[in-house]
Amino acid sequence: MRSDVAAGSRNPREVRPKKRFGQHFLKDPNTARIVADGTSPDDVVLEVGPGRGFLTGFLLERARHVHAVEIDADVLPYLKEATAGAENLDVHEADALLFDYARLDPPPDRLVANLPYNVASPLVLRLLEEVPTLGTLRFMVQLEVARRMTAKRRTKDYGAYAVLIQHHAAGRIVHRVPRTVFDPPPRVDSAVVELSRREPDLAPRSYPAFKQLVLRAFATRRKRLLNGFPKEERPAYRAALGAVGFGEDTRAEELSPESFVALFRALERGGAG
Repeated sequence: MRSDVAAGSRNPREVRPKKRFGQHFLKDPNTARIVADGTSPDDVVLEVGPGRGFLTGFLLERARHVHAVEIDADVLPYLKEATAGAENLDVHEADALLFDYARLDPPPDRLVANLPYNVASPLVLRLLEEVPTLGTLRFMVQLEVARRMTAKRRTKDYGAYAVLIQHHAAGRIVHRVPRTVFDPPPRVDSAVVELSRREPDLAPRSYPAFKQLVLRAFATRRKRLLNGFPKEERPAYRAALGAVGFGEDTRAEELSPESFVALFRALERGGAG
């Protein structure tokens, strides 16, 4: 299996990336190796947005099986030609935000992808929430999105999204990616992020209410956390904040993901939330 394109009549440059799909095709082999790093012969990999199959070739050389989910019908002939002869690949033509990942057989344990820019943020959170078999997620996204995923409390990038991502996984930026490794070059820099799933602090049945708490808390990011809740509910939230060591003037950005879990539990004990 070649890591660029299989021999054949199609020129991969004949199909151009589409802005509506957030496509920027990877063309640099060194970057592809960095994204694929850590993939082992035991892994079943989920790749979202394989495009013309450049990264897919590296994954097929390393993984036991690859599930590639691609929405763009125009690139599928090029993807299939680039991966011709691979017996460890299933290509799924679908919208990654709507796809039923529970149908994948064998189930994936690792995401490795150059994620389309227009779906990266909601997709990563959805995969963490709904695909528990994924133990590791290693992918490229816009640098701004990478910073929002891995932000620490009391920083400008820290918000509800960071809390929810970090509730599910420990994350880090492992490599900053220049614009020149893509076709066409995007207007922003990108980064490789790795997320490692951790044991949940809450039972699955509690997560929807926890998520709602976090979203409401950050609705008034620049103001007191209490301002995000109706006046009649504020006494319960004020008491819960005090129970976990925070005052009534606390802003949401001051609470770590773990502190939000503690706040949620305090609200449950007090009958609020």
